[in-house]
This record gives sequence, C-alpha cells and structure tokens, in this order.
Amino acid sequence: MQIVESYPVAVAMCIVTMLCWGSWANTQKLASKEWRFQLFYWDYAIGVFLLSLLLAFTLGSTGSGGRGFLADLYQADSKWLGSAFLGGVIFNLSNILLVAAIDIAGMAVAFPIGVGLALVLGVITTYVAKPEGNAPMLALGVAAVVVAVVLDALAYKKLASAGKKTPVKGIVLSVVAGVLMGFFYSFVAQTMGKIDGVTHALEASKLSPYTAIVLFSAGLLASNFIWNTIAMAKPFSGEPVTYRDYFTKGNLRLHLIGILGGMIWNTGMGFSIIASTAAGPALSYGLGQGATMVGALWGVFIWKEFKGAPQGTGKLLGFMFLFYIIGLAVLIASKL
Repeated sequence: MQIVESYPVAVAMCIVTMLCWGSWANTQKLASKEWRFQLFYWDYAIGVFLLSLLLAFTLGSTGSGGRGFLADLYQADSKWLGSAFLGGVIFNLSNILLVAAIDIAGMAVAFPIGVGLALVLGVITTYVAKPEGNAPMLALGVAAVVVAVVLDALAYKKLASAGKKTPVKGIVLSVVAGVLMGFFYSFVAQTMGKIDGVTHALEASKLSPYTAIVLFSAGLLASNFIWNTIAMAKPFSGEPVTYRDYFTKGNLRLHLIGILGGMIWNTGMGFSIIASTAAGPALSYGLGQGATMVGALWGVFIWKEFKGAPQGTGKLLGFMFLFYIIGLAVLIASKL
C-alpha cells in the first residue's frame, strides 16, 4: 500500500479533504430542484462505496509498505472490521440529517452549525481514542472554531429578523447531525494499525487506511436501507417518496450528479484517513472539517443564501471566516 510519511504532504491532503467535504453538497443543491434529497442520497451512497473500492485496488494494493488491500482484509480482526463498519453507520445517519438541513436551511447555515459542531466533538473524541498532537493547541484551534459557529448563528438571527423564513427545523437537524458526526471518525481511526517507521510493516490484526475506508463505506451503504428508507417514508419536509420514484423520476444526469457527490466526499475521507498516519487522526479530522468554511463560502457567495440580509450581517460573516482561518492555522501548528 502507499504510505504518506511527510507532514507537509499530509497537511496538503487534509486541505484537499477540506475542499472535498466543503464542496460535495453543491451536487445536492444542483439536483434539488428536480430530485428529492432522499433520492439523490441513494446515488451519493453508491458513489461513496465505488470510490472506496477504487482507492483500495489502486493506492491500497500498490507500493512496498504495509499490506495490500485483500491480504489486509483477510488477516483483520472482526472487532476492527466491525468498528470501521459502525463508523459508516453512524456517519450515514448524521449525514442524512445534514443533507436534510441543507435542503431546508441552506449550506451557509447547515455547514457552520452541523459541521462546526462535528469538528469540535470529532477532534475531542478522536484525540481520546488516539492521543497524538499538542493537546493545548488542538483545544485553542477548536475554541476558535466554536467562536466562528456562534458568529454564524448570530448572522442567521439577523437574517431571520429581516423577514426571511426561519426554518427552525433546519437548525435543529444541523445540531443533531453535528453531534452524531462528531463521533464517527474515532470508530474508524482506532481500527488502523501502527506503521513501523523503518520497515513500514503494518500492525497485525488491525486495518490499513484503505481497508478501513472500504468497511466504513460498506457500513454507510448498508445502513442506507434503514436510515434513508425511513427518511423516504417520513420526510422532514414535503411528501413521502418511494423506491419507484428513484427508478421512474430520475435520469442519467441526476444519477451521475449524486454519484459524483459521493465520490467527491469520499475522496476527502480517503485523503483524511491516509494522511492521519503522518498528521495524527485528531489533526487530520480537524483540518478536514475546515470544510465548514468552504461550505459557508459556497452558500454565501455562490448560492446567495444571505442575500437581502440587514446591515451588519456581512461583518459577522467576515469575522466567522476569520475565526475559522485562525482555528485551522492553530490546528496545523499543533503538530509542528
């Protein structure tokens, strides 16, 4: 398998993660006028799984370090396979709630609140599972992100006071999604074995990053038959949708948009997990969740979700972005 040992390369991969995690939801926005989010989400889940297999049979099966994907899968302890799978199940529930929140409240609200909370909880839970990095600096970086989340909430309050619709349900969904999303990464991170710095041998019975991604993605896709089926029958807004709608109301373009969204997101997840061998899982996850800022940028400047907001809202959003940048910079420095 291919191993990342350079910290600068790991940071660069985490930045790609941030861009992917902050941008994939644009595919849902593109399809939302023609395609209910529950139907979009089936294609998204398929895209996630396909990308995991692509990584496993390319980067995960070449190179002289560790073990190839299939060999790693055969030797893995069922405990670790189950933990990575469970991480996918937990993430999928949180992500369905986040996509529903985006559908109701928009990216500029759902991302800072939902993914911001996920960053805070995720860094903490991942550090507890695998304590690597400078804890005080990690805490300082997380604190800056918390300030950014509060500023976004204040900006949204101004938007609501200007007579814009106030989808409280979207905010509640964002919060619940963020809490759940803060726990999934630790289940995946703890499954990965240590890599010997000299021989590049991988710890026995545990998983390579590539195997962990496949099991995580399998958990996501399998649990979709539970979580998304419930969301289809009992939607958060609008009328129920059926499996028949998926096959009769969609077209090739809409299906490909959903699959692309899943592949974009899992490119980010893959890079985050692979980079964690050099950067540490807490930092890798924390940097990736800078996606919050990327998603908010899309929402504010491309989708114009704060258009018509009262005076002073722009300053709050500006300070929100500033504190996110400060938080991310401190997180990067925590490993130097």
